[in-house]
Amino acid sequence: QVQLVEFGGGLVHAGGSVRLSCAASGRTDSSYIMAWFRQAPGKEREFVSAISASGSGITYADTLKGRCTISRDNAKNTAYLQMNDLEPEDTAVYYCAARETYSPRDYYFTHERQYAYWGQGTQVTVSS
Repeated sequence: QVQLVEFGGGLVHAGGSVRLSCAASGRTDSSYIMAWFRQAPGKEREFVSAISASGSGITYADTLKGRCTISRDNAKNTAYLQMNDLEPEDTAVYYCAARETYSPRDYYFTHERQYAYWGQGTQVTVSS
């Protein structure tokens, strides 16, 4: 199994930026697709972005496309989500998720049920 811990949330003014980190520990010798989801108050959890084990394949949800960048550093077992030009509507708990994979290029998994491992979440609050 792999354990995930998110860092980097907090209070941000509208138009600002935040960089979230997701540190993986445990069975990191396997390959994992890494993803970010978010859950706003009163709403269901939604997909944000995913990146392949190799880092070559990336996909974003339309709501954040152009305003966020997902990346990973496999040497550090860490994934990142850089979000820019934040809006109050981006206020949510952001979750990191991992899906074990045997393909370094697979990345297009956008449903939460496709991920077996989850972090505890980190709150991002965007003030207007």
